Amino acid sequence: MPVELVEQKPQAALPVYLVAKDALEAAALPPPAIAWARANAFSGEAGRTLVLPGEDGGLAGALFGTGDGESALALGALARALPEGDWYFASGLAQPELAALALVLGGYVFTRYGKKPGKALRFALPEGADAAHVRRVADSVFLTRDLVNTPTSDLGPVELEEAARQLAAAHGADISAIHGDDLLARNFPMIHAVGRASADAPRLIDMTWGPSDAPKVTLVGKGVCFDTGGLDIKPSSGMLLMKKDMGGAANVLGLASMIMGAKLNVRLRVLIPAVENSIAGNAFRPGDVLRSRKGITVEIGNTDAEGRLILADALALADEEQPALLADMATLTGAARVALGPDLPPFYTSDETLAADIAAAAVAVEDPLWRMPLWRPYEAKLSSKIADINNVTTDGFAGSITAALFLRRFVEKTHSWAHFDIFAWNPADRPHGLTGGEAQGIRALERVIAGRFGA
Repeated sequence: MPVELVEQKPQAALPVYLVAKDALEAAALPPPAIAWARANAFSGEAGRTLVLPGEDGGLAGALFGTGDGESALALGALARALPEGDWYFASGLAQPELAALALVLGGYVFTRYGKKPGKALRFALPEGADAAHVRRVADSVFLTRDLVNTPTSDLGPVELEEAARQLAAAHGADISAIHGDDLLARNFPMIHAVGRASADAPRLIDMTWGPSDAPKVTLVGKGVCFDTGGLDIKPSSGMLLMKKDMGGAANVLGLASMIMGAKLNVRLRVLIPAVENSIAGNAFRPGDVLRSRKGITVEIGNTDAEGRLILADALALADEEQPALLADMATLTGAARVALGPDLPPFYTSDETLAADIAAAAVAVEDPLWRMPLWRPYEAKLSSKIADINNVTTDGFAGSITAALFLRRFVEKTHSWAHFDIFAWNPADRPHGLTGGEAQGIRALERVIAGRFGA
């Protein structure tokens, strides 16, 4: 881990002074630091780092501009801006745990294919931060990022299952998987249909952990390891990021890692339908009618709307247990990105208390989420003349909402259900994360789950 948090401040650690915009005098800086800042036109603008020279030719510390001070995660920029060595914050922090997390997340580099690690920094743990929680969350986010960043050549359905098995082994969880034609025998026809054209057999990964009598929390993650679009093939430009179409699965595995690491008092279940939406003679076709696990028949209006099909079978299984909380995460629609952009995933739920809890947690831990409506009148857009439902609409409007409405048809018994339409990717460098795979929504969900069910 390029940024190491240490409980005791190293003897030679250098201070980092946080400076709000146009507030040099209020930052309690040594006079030489103020002079150096003015000489370099530093006025506390957000995200800027200015290293302070020492009298002996070394370093005396650094200034970091916090701007209007809206984001603790902005401190993640320090992980890449500071010279290697030992550092500490010269003053107290309003959100010490988020600040510590930002530093660690900001130091992440995906090194599997030869990229060099980031600079090695040691930071004294800010007073008031829980070191164990920070490391647990950071490790889980890194797991998610690593999985999303890995190309399908090294992370198809087989390898995704192996990643889940490694996580299960690390925490003593039980895990099983249903493969290939056994999906038909076990009544998961839509998972089978979407994945049957791939060289890697489709599968449903099923992990459980925790006391059998604890409240049930079930997580479902879309595990499309690559999406060609199927016979409704994507253009080449549309496939460039399709290695990340298993981002929902990666995120629920990251969240599961947090839950199990914290030993929360829940009966956790993780369901991941893992497939590759490929093209071959046996690929499912536009116009086909698939019978789902729930018995609902689905006309295929477009084979590129495959994620909702595999999720539907997995959600139907999850719903049979009526868990206390059911959440699914999926890189489901481009419409969500058109509506809210890549950094603000929408979520959907009919449970008003759950919606309020998620919204509050998202703000508290700076893990942005925005509630969108399950607008019932739009259900008619999914009608079919020959089946119970179509997997797409004909007009293309409200794509994220209608996808959520499609999924809701498969959750009847569970009161507290939420669907997260995530992007799982940073399209540009951010202070706490470089361009590439990203965890979205799981830090907020961990806070909700911990708050509801505790340790």
